[in-house]
Amino acid sequence: MTEIPAHALHARFLRGLAASPRRPAFRADAGAVTYEALHERALAWAGALLAAPAGPPRAVGVLAEKGSTSYAGLLATLYAGAAAVPLAPDFPPVRTRRMLAAAGVSAVIADGAGLAALEAAGLETADARAADREAVDGLAGVEAAHLDDVPVLTGEPGTTGRFPLIPVRARDALSAPRPVAPGDLAYMLFTSGSTGRPKGVPITHSSTHHYFSLLDARYDFGPEDVFSQTFGLNFDCAMFDLFCAWGAGASVHTVPVRAYTDLPAFVAERGMSVWFSTPSAVALVRRMGGLAPAAMPSLRWSLFAGEALRCADAADWQGAASRSTVENLYGPTELTVTVTGHRWSPQRSPALGVNGQVPIGTVHEGHDHLLLGPDGAPTETEGELCVTGPQMTAGYLDPADDEGRFLRYGGRTWYRTGDRVRRLADGELVYLGRLDAQVQIQGWRVELAEVDDAVRSCAGVEDAVTVTRPAGGGGLELVVFYTGVPVSPVVLAGQLRRVLPEGMLPRAFRHVESFPLNANRKIDRSLLTATAGTSRTSGTSGTSGTSGGP
Repeated sequence: MTEIPAHALHARFLRGLAASPRRPAFRADAGAVTYEALHERALAWAGALLAAPAGPPRAVGVLAEKGSTSYAGLLATLYAGAAAVPLAPDFPPVRTRRMLAAAGVSAVIADGAGLAALEAAGLETADARAADREAVDGLAGVEAAHLDDVPVLTGEPGTTGRFPLIPVRARDALSAPRPVAPGDLAYMLFTSGSTGRPKGVPITHSSTHHYFSLLDARYDFGPEDVFSQTFGLNFDCAMFDLFCAWGAGASVHTVPVRAYTDLPAFVAERGMSVWFSTPSAVALVRRMGGLAPAAMPSLRWSLFAGEALRCADAADWQGAASRSTVENLYGPTELTVTVTGHRWSPQRSPALGVNGQVPIGTVHEGHDHLLLGPDGAPTETEGELCVTGPQMTAGYLDPADDEGRFLRYGGRTWYRTGDRVRRLADGELVYLGRLDAQVQIQGWRVELAEVDDAVRSCAGVEDAVTVTRPAGGGGLELVVFYTGVPVSPVVLAGQLRRVLPEGMLPRAFRHVESFPLNANRKIDRSLLTATAGTSRTSGTSGTSGTSGGP
């Protein structure tokens, strides 16, 4: 086998292949696939991508649900030396089209759900119904991506459709993955953007190499481990699951929604040893009666990220996973999955937390951080967290998005997280909240301005303000106040589903004649937030359901 440099993200899979060739690389509803079988499929698909008439792609969309197509598609893209762009089939067509265009995707790997999503995104450009067209026209910056010429590779037998298909032929299969440079892109992910459109975040092989090298030293993962995968591939924490597991020759098991009805039974049946999810899973499992003492004895590691972890939730999970080490991880996509970590201690951690939340820990080795006070000057104890180091992206796909997110200080560039933290005496950091209008909703990083913009595009709405309120069992949910003509919450939710992912949909809508103003004659968001927190009356509820988490 050709030697692949250690900096390549897919070198981790090759390491697992050498250690566990006949063990399952993953298990999904359709069954398990071994390292050898996944490797052969990825080589065949990578060769097909490179032999496509349009030429070798620089960016490949992976538009598929968690399973055989998505995992093989991600690996094949890396083997081909291209950047993977994981996309969710259940995203609104408008959003999918935006991301395909922004990332410069010139080929797509899709399963059945992905083909349907691609069809919807392509058809909507020319043949949208009037209501859909109004929703699109109300959003700034919608790219009219013409998808008819985008070739598609799919494992779906007998596939036909309006898109050119990339044939998979034995003669095109690679004998080994293509080499990549440290600065080449491994993948691109999209986050919520304050401009009303998602922001693309490119991550290099060198960034992932630094990240996973640190994780190798931090954890003792091995071939016998079984990892959960609760995250969709468009959520960067999914990269942790896959490449930690594959780097150790371990197996990744997708976690279907039905598993949460009796998670201890699912964990036991799979022999699961590594759990990773958003903290919202704790409340869900608790409601289902799954947090009895020692209910999940097979777990060795329990990891949480994507939103604030409450001390009470960490303690309850620790009681159920009594042999498990529990950690709270933190990091924006721009800093490659996670960049801090705190190891939970029942004796020590609660005293360190603020507002009942577990500390986020210390910044990864090789990185520096500083705290900015309200005046923009560095401060020692409390302020906005800024980080620089090898895991930091060089900037967004659209340089216009860099403004306000990156800082030049001391001759270096720093990423401004927008998170207010406190530095403890031992150097650990405690999360205090957001400085801006960006929040975490079930692991989704949401710019409230993007939701505002989407709601304003709805028929009858003049203006909109989105705030948060506590959700049952912890976390936050979105509440929209709007002016204009009163509209049924069901109608508003239906229109928003065309432009926002399910996880970003507001849970309640409240019509007001006008917005309250504070002493500075600005909209009084604090009063609206207080009002939202006390309003759970019938008639305000708009939608239910989550995405990106459990």
